[in-house]
Amino acid sequence: MTSPTIQRATKAFREKGGTLRTSEAIAAGIHPRTLYQMRDAGLLVKLSRGLYRLSDLPPLGNPDLALVAAKVPHGVICLISALAYYELTTQIPHQVYLALKRGSEPPRLDNPPLRLFWFSRSMFEAGIEHHAVDGFKLQVYGPAKTMADCFRYRNKLGLDVPLEALRLYRERSSFDIEEILHYARICRVEQVMRPYLEAIL
Repeated sequence: MTSPTIQRATKAFREKGGTLRTSEAIAAGIHPRTLYQMRDAGLLVKLSRGLYRLSDLPPLGNPDLALVAAKVPHGVICLISALAYYELTTQIPHQVYLALKRGSEPPRLDNPPLRLFWFSRSMFEAGIEHHAVDGFKLQVYGPAKTMADCFRYRNKLGLDVPLEALRLYRERSSFDIEEILHYARICRVEQVMRPYLEAIL
């Protein structure tokens, strides 16, 4: 399929990094019928509902996080998923742990499975880092903020998760106890965390 319409659509995809939501494709002048033709011809892969990617691109390195970044741009990767992203856990998350601002609508995403946490505004906005994953802009809490979050949710995660992460983080040059305590105060777990922080120093 090398019609001018297909060529223009392919060029529009490449200019946007190879992946477009249906709404973005339509805004770029691609008719929905063209999307379906390209999908049926094997030129596009449907990643998720309303999300298409050129089939000749290399496979996604982290498809779950890439999909969440594309479909839930207002969410922030948190807790065990953030620890896994920074290689600060031996846990393998079978869901994507995602923080949303309290009061926001839950995302409609059929895949990957999500485990949602609603944070207060101060907790939600603190410590967000921005990274690129497979060409998508990913929001993820930094390691220090994630330590505080894991202690806050220790009853749901188990205490062994934040303790292991803390030990692994302590070995890194970026470890900053004052930064951790800053986020511990925001998450209201400073008194809980202090004995563990003092034990590893």
